[in-house]
Amino acid sequence: MAWIKKTAVALVAGALLVGAGAAIYVQRTFAVVDGKLQVPGLGQAVKVQRDAADVTHVSAQSPQDAWFAMGYVHAQERTWQLEFNRRVMHGQLSEVFGEATLETDKLMRSLDVVGTARKQYAGLPLYAREALQAYSRGIHAFHKNRPQALPPEFLVLGAKPGGDTGAVWEPEDSVGWALMMALDLGGNWGNEFARLSVARSLDTERLWQLMPPYPGEPPAATADLAALYRQWGVYRSDAAAAAPSAGLARGAALQARKPEAAAERGGSAFSRQIGAGMLAWAEEFARNAGTNEGKGSNNWVVAGSRTESGKPLLANDPHLSLSAPAIWYFAGLKAPAGKASDGSPIAAIDAVGATLPGLPFVVLGRTAQVAWAFTNTNPDVQDLFLEQINPADPTQYRTPGGWAPFEVRKEVFRVKGKPDVELALRSTRHGPVLSDAQKSHAEVLDLQKYVLALRWTALDADNQTVLAGLMANQATSVESLFAGFASYHSPMQSVLAADVNGRIRFQAMGRVPVRAPDNDIRGVAPSPGWDARYDWKGWLPLDQTPQDEGAKGWIATANQRVTAPGYPHYLTQDWALPYRYERIAGLIEARPKHTAASLQAIQLDTASLAARHLLPYLQQAQSSHPLAAKAQALLKDFDGVMDARRAAPLIMAAWTDELVRGLVVPRIGEARFAATYGKRDYRAGLEGMLARNDTWWCQPSTCAEQSAAALGRALDRLQAAYGAEPAAWRWGDAHPAVSGHRPFGSVAALARYFDVSVPSNGDSYTVNVGQYNAGDAKAPFANRHAASLRAIYDLADLEQSTFIYQTGQSGLVFSPRYRDMATAWAGAGNRLLQREPARFVHSLTLAPAP
Repeated sequence: MAWIKKTAVALVAGALLVGAGAAIYVQRTFAVVDGKLQVPGLGQAVKVQRDAADVTHVSAQSPQDAWFAMGYVHAQERTWQLEFNRRVMHGQLSEVFGEATLETDKLMRSLDVVGTARKQYAGLPLYAREALQAYSRGIHAFHKNRPQALPPEFLVLGAKPGGDTGAVWEPEDSVGWALMMALDLGGNWGNEFARLSVARSLDTERLWQLMPPYPGEPPAATADLAALYRQWGVYRSDAAAAAPSAGLARGAALQARKPEAAAERGGSAFSRQIGAGMLAWAEEFARNAGTNEGKGSNNWVVAGSRTESGKPLLANDPHLSLSAPAIWYFAGLKAPAGKASDGSPIAAIDAVGATLPGLPFVVLGRTAQVAWAFTNTNPDVQDLFLEQINPADPTQYRTPGGWAPFEVRKEVFRVKGKPDVELALRSTRHGPVLSDAQKSHAEVLDLQKYVLALRWTALDADNQTVLAGLMANQATSVESLFAGFASYHSPMQSVLAADVNGRIRFQAMGRVPVRAPDNDIRGVAPSPGWDARYDWKGWLPLDQTPQDEGAKGWIATANQRVTAPGYPHYLTQDWALPYRYERIAGLIEARPKHTAASLQAIQLDTASLAARHLLPYLQQAQSSHPLAAKAQALLKDFDGVMDARRAAPLIMAAWTDELVRGLVVPRIGEARFAATYGKRDYRAGLEGMLARNDTWWCQPSTCAEQSAAALGRALDRLQAAYGAEPAAWRWGDAHPAVSGHRPFGSVAALARYFDVSVPSNGDSYTVNVGQYNAGDAKAPFANRHAASLRAIYDLADLEQSTFIYQTGQSGLVFSPRYRDMATAWAGAGNRLLQREPARFVHSLTLAPAP
């Protein structure tokens, strides 16, 4: 029996050693937040201190050292996030994730984000280039002599920071990341393509019924779009297989392969889950790229005449896709005035607020004297052009002056576990040919005749958005802030600002194209690239963009139309429906004087004016479903407040989804519906159909019968998912706010540790927004796009300003700071946002290496 005892002892000892090793590894992944670290590359010592709100304060003796230290801190806390984001914009995800992400890589290379960033970086003034260089050096310095272990994402995936080259983050990458934010926030090419796709099934009048213009306005395009597209013969035949576009060389074979199969076959169960999850992410990324549907935000400012303190109050909650770690990292940067290497002066830096890992400045926040807030203006800054291929020479396309050659460049994609893939990517005088990279185009267009090219403001070489961000951190007043934002380019933002002197102001900052008066499509759908009247004719001067000095005592924007009646310039027709703005305006006007607490109450408001608009149709639905009576009893007193603790919001959401499907799918087909539905929920179209009691859309039944049938289908779904007692259903159970990790959120065994999920209120139209993707078969009501942060700035005492966001400051999963804000964010919690906190919880000195 001695051998049994020895074996048992050995096993226990081994387990203890493994456990001890794991514990040591976990501890070693934590960021060093106290003591002293010697860091080569610094000019002088920098203090990095974390306050009780876990805001990181960087205090340096020169601007260059402040930017360097910001890079070092981002690398400490968000190493995997930086690596993943770098691979996204470089089109290098497939080196780690295989074929599942190849389509995303192709799209990024087609847009040439990195090549464009290099050109834009070269055009920046020296001081801005040196800021990005210092930031990059800080990230490199961290990796050159890492004081902590790499987080588990690198170890599990076998990835190396910076890949084989070790280029963990270059100065041009910061410009590229600003472009990626413009891609996420500032596009509508997806709407244009959706109209092209739907126009195959509907005539133009019905198209505008399904995808209406802004309420109370006619369509911006006067052309008969459906007739034009049929006349030109742009659509592929239903029987034709999606032919590869001419000139794609070795990449053609890849286009016909099924990435779904690649994600499913071979490898371990773990790797298959990673592949399937990343494939789902990549498909969602492709669908959302180039669409501003649901990409909203709120900001409002109340003048001192409407506050109890007599000084302004400013609120902001930008709505972005939720992720773990969060997109933001809160920090303060402080440095005295300095000089660039050419002797030119650099103003002092003193700002605190939300930074973006990848950029060395506070994007949203305040200085000692002024605070600012952003929402999307959503102008139309992207136009798709149908480029006609020369039937006699497929290397050419038609221009107003005749046939011209495509510009072609070859890209090589490294694919994990597979041979390299070479692809020829084309561009025209308008920009990149997206049809070479987006499979959805091959499903709609006859690519033997036409391709789609993108004209997008953000890709222009004179884009200096990062310069505007740097200059904002030096602002001392509303006037100097907007002077700094003069170089802001893309994406156009509705900027609100207030300062300690009581000044408030709004202006839409950024680049907007001017279209010719005879342009009868106006960029709402793909235009003929061979007709010069559809080309852009210049830029809207900055002094003519929408603006407001706050004469009525408050200003608010929520992605609604921000132009005043009689405004002479066309910006877009794709504004967000005005429900959030109307609710904010009503709540501001409801009180003669406001406080920070009343502004927070507005931010947390969950009354859906959109739900109230449709609610009478639901309450009148006469369904024979066994649960209908109980459901209607719950709806009787429903007021449109999308409370996570109630069942009525869930019934409302499921009925709306089923009704849209019941009315739209028979008209445009299941495949086209699936390709265009999701965040695009066709709400405005549905409202119009019901208001008109539209017999064409509701055929072969009446609209009342369709509504009743939709309720029955909704109750079937909810009973299957949540049981047979409607009173026990909860909106929050179906509508958790899910901050998903990439890639481990797709692995069931890991998601519970890497994702951050809390029950949440709201819907897509509440001020406290909770947008869901009803087209997601697995979790149609999960909240994945919400307030990425909430901030309130009190100009009576800026040290009483507050913030919160949905995860935690650390991007390191083992850290207790990975998710420690989630519960407060879902409720009514906040943290102080101070430049001069009373105490620091952690203090680290970064010292120059001897």
